[in-house]
Amino acid sequence: MGKCRIVTAVIFAIVAAVIYRKVVNVLYEIPPLPNLEDTWWGPREPSKEDTEIRPFKISVSDNVLKDLQQRLSNALPFQPPLEGVKQNYGINTNLLKDIVDFWRTKYNWREREKFLNQYPQFTVSVQGLKIHYLHVKPKETKGLKVLPLLLLHGWPGSVREFYELLPLLTKPQKGRDFVFEVIAPSLPGYGFSEAAVRPGLGAIQMAVVFKNFMKRLGYEKYYIQGGDWGGVIVQHIATLFPKNIIGVHSNMCSTLTPLAQLKTIIGSYFPSLVISEESEHKLYPLSEKYLYLVLETGYLHLQATKPDTIGVALRESPVGLAAYILEKFTTWTNPAWKDLEDGGLTKKYSLTNLLDNVMIYWVTRSITTSMRLYSETLNKAQFGLQVDKIPVEVPAGCAKFSYELAYQPDSILEVKYKKLVHSAEYDGGHFAAFEVPETLGEDVYIFVDKVEKLK
Repeated sequence: MGKCRIVTAVIFAIVAAVIYRKVVNVLYEIPPLPNLEDTWWGPREPSKEDTEIRPFKISVSDNVLKDLQQRLSNALPFQPPLEGVKQNYGINTNLLKDIVDFWRTKYNWREREKFLNQYPQFTVSVQGLKIHYLHVKPKETKGLKVLPLLLLHGWPGSVREFYELLPLLTKPQKGRDFVFEVIAPSLPGYGFSEAAVRPGLGAIQMAVVFKNFMKRLGYEKYYIQGGDWGGVIVQHIATLFPKNIIGVHSNMCSTLTPLAQLKTIIGSYFPSLVISEESEHKLYPLSEKYLYLVLETGYLHLQATKPDTIGVALRESPVGLAAYILEKFTTWTNPAWKDLEDGGLTKKYSLTNLLDNVMIYWVTRSITTSMRLYSETLNKAQFGLQVDKIPVEVPAGCAKFSYELAYQPDSILEVKYKKLVHSAEYDGGHFAAFEVPETLGEDVYIFVDKVEKLK
């Protein structure tokens, strides 16, 4: 009987050791960097790639504008909203009617075209795709270091989000010995950048494209900043190409590694282990936060599975496109705005500025190709590369805005960002560059100041 117990104990110990080792491997194992090839994404033959940097100006034909005006004027009458629902069923059609009336009668694209062309713009071909970008250099540089900064937007945004931020980043700041030279491209498939003609261009592959893009422009070492998809892509660039990155800044820092998720779950029972008492409400209770994400991410599931289907409708109707995009600028800026008749849109934005962004999608017919980024990223092949499990070893900074869709404390972010040298919290929402450019710009300066002093 004693021998039986000993054998049982030995077997139990071996099984426990095996399970423990597997759990440790899942939580702490760092996979090797994936071997990512410079895939050719464009419609032309590689031998015909034009590597010249060419000046670009936005110039939309009169026919496109006439067609838009006809579609706005001939739109079907809206379905009346239910009584008292505000924005809780999506964008309220009473609000949408006011937006469309403004668009049809007061919005002047030719004037806005001049506004959008105020900064130098260029195109250059990278891996078969013509990439459109703004390149804004500081006017005053005497006695200052000029630091290159790659600035990446997300969905449903565009480079239009950066127009108020650019002059802040390229203007010398009192007490600082550096200023930025900003390169702000349109993501492939967005706006005036070409879209891939074959499957597979997810956020990780875009990281490769933008590393090669910066090399083509002559930059070997630079800072990177992004939000939304831009935040995801700059995280991947910092992970995959640390030798090229001086520092990475994001206004949507996040990590979903197994260890980060385990910490999050443990914190739901023992919150003091992962988050301060004053910030606990931002992360817990998890059930409440997850229900909010379910409420706000129906679009994500649709775009990750059937982007081309919804793309047909949004390419056909400018009214539908505006409704689909502008709804996000309500609830993602402040979720309480869904209980306002006007959606709160003009509290932080003007209709003109918001329609600039919608127009970039409309005149380039890029809504379908922009949404494909979801299906190309949220899939088994992309997750199989395990890039999320590889730590960011370059200096990192995180600006956390109060109404961002999800919140993670530094104790969890540090699982991914091993050199988190700066973290700050501000009032604001998801579209920080568009909503509070002064706040975001100052935070970028604070972060880079810390990194430069570390150097």
